[in-house]
Amino acid sequence: MAGGSVELVSLTKRFTEVAVDNIDLHIASGEFFSLLGPSGCGKTTTLRLIAGFEQPTSGRILLDSVDVSAVPPHRRNVNTVFQSYALFPFLTVFDNVAFGLRNKKLSRDELRQRVYSALELVHLRSFEKRRPGQLSGGQQQRVALARALVLQPSVLLLDEPLGALDAKLRRSLKVELKALQEQVGITFLYVTHDQEEALTMSDRLAVMRDGQIVQIGAPAEVYEEPADTYVADFLGVSNLMPVDVVSRGPGSECQVKLGDCLLTVEHGGIDAPDRAHAVVRPERVRIENFGSAGPNRIPAMVERLVYLGSSTQVFLHLAAGADVQALLPNDGGHTAFAQGTPVHVYLAPDALRVLRGGAMVTDAQDLPEAS
Repeated sequence: MAGGSVELVSLTKRFTEVAVDNIDLHIASGEFFSLLGPSGCGKTTTLRLIAGFEQPTSGRILLDSVDVSAVPPHRRNVNTVFQSYALFPFLTVFDNVAFGLRNKKLSRDELRQRVYSALELVHLRSFEKRRPGQLSGGQQQRVALARALVLQPSVLLLDEPLGALDAKLRRSLKVELKALQEQVGITFLYVTHDQEEALTMSDRLAVMRDGQIVQIGAPAEVYEEPADTYVADFLGVSNLMPVDVVSRGPGSECQVKLGDCLLTVEHGGIDAPDRAHAVVRPERVRIENFGSAGPNRIPAMVERLVYLGSSTQVFLHLAAGADVQALLPNDGGHTAFAQGTPVHVYLAPDALRVLRGGAMVTDAQDLPEAS
């Protein structure tokens, strides 16, 4: 199987309002690419446009450099895996996977070989005679994947395919899904609102808001260098603190005031407005004993602790007025803090980034997905 490239050129879709707003995007052949965003951001509509289930209001969709904007779904070399597996309950696993091949005039031996190859890919060869009701949720999802892969599409579209599974199963299937994509070499376009899924599996991802792409990049790049407060707020847990930029140094360094505290920030100072937000990830917040001296240290109070197993989430209120979270690994190397403990918080300059404004994710979370 070979992956196909996808190119969206000024792609727009209007219903009663704009769902996809003038998107330009290129997905390379064989890439695992994710569209990430909250409900209502346009990610599912974008996927449906590529699949051919919706027609664009304007713009073009190119698959392997061929414009397929007006091509019906069954003539596009793509296939879709949905959150609802849509398996036929009265058919065996073998017949569910073979269903799409029945009209392709294959010999019986060739059909069986392709079905068995697809089942081997998802480790379900020995389950061929079972019906969907005899399978677990994870096994049913694998059957849905095999049914899509057996048609040998150049692009596989996945719309929240792990959303109906429990948390432990989702974690294991994320690893399997990425390994499967690397094995078959097909281009995967994955739609999700789950940040962990996108960070874990993607070669690149795009964060969407209000039908537009806000930022595209590798997972580490988007996580560590968010374009604005919206991306920082959506992609993982972020401590966003309103600050005043008081001076700009060499490169992207600047100094900001958080309340009455002066902080040095190493990233984002060049483009930052005078009123901005400083962001720091919880795993970069360092808690020190009260009275610790030095720059970028702020007195604080421990307000709450949440035990997460491998780590402890610590909620702190800074004397400068902001609330922040810290994430401490439970490796035995940290002082045990209690609620009400006065501490100092160290926000390292290289852990801080100044961002321009942008509405927070909660603006869009309750909107229905346009589709």
